[in-house]
Amino acid sequence: MLAQRVLSSAILIGLIIGVIFLDWLCALVVVCFIVAGLLEYFTMLEKKGINSYKYFGIGMGAIIPLSIMLRFEPTKSWELLFIILALFFLILMQFKRRDNSGVIVDISTTIFGILYVSWFFSFLIKIRYLEGGLGYLGALFLITKGGDIGAYLIGSRWGRTPLLPRISPKKTVEGALGGLVFSILGGLAFKPALPFDYGQLLIISLGLGILGQLGDLSESLLKRDCQVKDSGSIFPGMGGFLDAIDSLLFSAPVFYFILARL
Repeated sequence: MLAQRVLSSAILIGLIIGVIFLDWLCALVVVCFIVAGLLEYFTMLEKKGINSYKYFGIGMGAIIPLSIMLRFEPTKSWELLFIILALFFLILMQFKRRDNSGVIVDISTTIFGILYVSWFFSFLIKIRYLEGGLGYLGALFLITKGGDIGAYLIGSRWGRTPLLPRISPKKTVEGALGGLVFSILGGLAFKPALPFDYGQLLIISLGLGILGQLGDLSESLLKRDCQVKDSGSIFPGMGGFLDAIDSLLFSAPVFYFILARL
C-alpha cells in the first residue's frame, strides 16, 4: 500500500509540475479533474440508491471551470449565475416526473455536487490567474498536500489516538497534528513567493492545513454514507480523483479570498 501510494503521489506531483507553469494548461487539467470527480460523486450516489441528475450535474459542473478558464466574467460573482440556472432547470425538469417522491433529494444532491466538487475546486483556476498565481498555487499545493503527506507519515508511524473513528477509522490525533506541522513548514518554504510576514504566514498555513484536513474528513463522511472505501481506483493506494483533491476543496476558496483582498 505504501509503495502504491508513493507511486501515485509521484505521478500527481509530476503532473502538477508539468502543467502549473502554463495557466491555460493548468486550468484545463483542473476542468478534467472536476469532470472526473463529479462522475465519481454521482456514481457513489447511485450505489446508495439515489437517482440524481448525473449527466446534467456533470455538464453544468464543467461549464463553471470552463467559463473561468476562458475568462468569462460579465459581472462580479458571475459563476453563481450558473448555479442559479442549474437550480432553475432542475425544478423545471421535475414537471416531467410521474411521481413526486424523491424530488428534494434528487435536486439537493445534484446542486451539492456542483457546489462541492465543481465550484470549490474551480478556485484553483482563479488563483492561478492572479498576478503571481504560479507561486500562490504552488504554495497552496505544498501547504495542503504537504499536510496530507505529513498526516499519513506521522499517523502510520506514531498514531495511537483515534481522531474520528466513525468517519475515518485510520486517522489519528497524532497524524492530524503532524499534518499541521508539515503544512506550516510548507508555507514557510514558499515565503519568498507570498506577500505575508512570518506571523501572517504561520496563521494562514495553519488555517489552510486545518481546512485541508476538514476537506479530507468531509469526503470520508460522504464515502461512509455511500458505503464505499474510495471514490474510485484510478490512483493505486490513494483512490479516485475525489480522494486526490478532497483536501483542496475547502482550502482553495479560502486562500483565494485571502489573496483577493490584498
